[in-house]
Amino acid sequence: MSDPFPTDRTAALQRLADFAPRMGRDYAQGRNTDPGPGRRRDVSCLSPAIRHRLVTEAEVVGAAVAGPGPRAAEKFIQEVFWRSYWKGFLELRPGMWAGYRTAVAADRAAIRGHALARAEAGTTGIGCFDAWVDELRSTGWLHNHARMWFASIWIFTLKLPWTLGADFMLRHLRDGDAASNTLSWRWVAGIQTPGKHYVARAENIARYTEGRFDPTGELEEDPRPIDAPPPPRAGALPAADRLPDGAFALLLHEDDLHPESLLPAGARVAAIAGVAVPEARSDGGCSALVADSVGASLADGLARASAHWGVPAVRVGVPELAGWAASHGLPVVTPWAPVGWTADALAGAGVPMRRVRRDWDSACWPLATKGFFPFREGIPTLLGRLVPDQPAGQPLWASAR
Repeated sequence: MSDPFPTDRTAALQRLADFAPRMGRDYAQGRNTDPGPGRRRDVSCLSPAIRHRLVTEAEVVGAAVAGPGPRAAEKFIQEVFWRSYWKGFLELRPGMWAGYRTAVAADRAAIRGHALARAEAGTTGIGCFDAWVDELRSTGWLHNHARMWFASIWIFTLKLPWTLGADFMLRHLRDGDAASNTLSWRWVAGIQTPGKHYVARAENIARYTEGRFDPTGELEEDPRPIDAPPPPRAGALPAADRLPDGAFALLLHEDDLHPESLLPAGARVAAIAGVAVPEARSDGGCSALVADSVGASLADGLARASAHWGVPAVRVGVPELAGWAASHGLPVVTPWAPVGWTADALAGAGVPMRRVRRDWDSACWPLATKGFFPFREGIPTLLGRLVPDQPAGQPLWASAR
């Protein structure tokens, strides 16, 4: 059986094509149900490929628009935009990532007893939770509904710091993303939208796992949200850089591995390198599965870039970046790395870089000033701007209400 989480663009495009017919009613009706590994038909499993941009958000949303259409695929399209919303939210508040990293270190230093070790080992005695730990460790992925249940049980039943749960999940997720992971855990805890927390309930778990699990009597189902300051106010999105007029060296990284669609035709790419530091996502590093998955995706991006521009491509480590750049004597251009560990690593490399940003990000991120629902109101306009080929007779959902 093929890997449901492709690590190369060809396989990701095939997965996208195979799932496109299910982006409408099938996804809307089945997206909350988790029948378990090997049985999921109504979710795409494309999140790792989208996270690394083996396929872009525009391509994925474009497939939904061209297939079921924007109205039928509304829920699927919104889910893609959730990821862009989270990225924009953190990009406008970069201090939240630094604060989270500091809190992880402090909470880990302060933890006492064996509860954390049991949670991370999947030996809590709560059957559903322990099964999700095993699935996360063995596959690098969890269904989105299971992630919510998992986080709620970690915080409110096991009474462990949310930061350590977010860190544990980030170390093992193949689609691990600084914004989506951190802010989703904050939302479950009740500190992203202050006072509004997500509570896992046994009846809900039993229903949406089709009876695979029934933790009746095992969960804290009436907790108070975590008490913490609200998110800071949004700042301004930093300006992106312009491409050099002449030849340049291209540096790829795990946040954007489709440079063919990022750079304009005629871009004079004279050297190519790639860097990935998945182990930097946590002081605890990352799983071997995550490291291998990221490495395979980077290798695919480098191979495609080399073929596209006809120049060799190499993987380098962060300490080698300065030497690589100096050896070519060219301006270095890199896709915009959003707030997270890759951006941190590149900022500390000591190499001047021109960061170029996709139109998708420049359009979406500035709208993430408040909650998702105000952001959602702008999706029809974003679709018209970013996915212009709307099928005739299928109006955007906002205009159909």
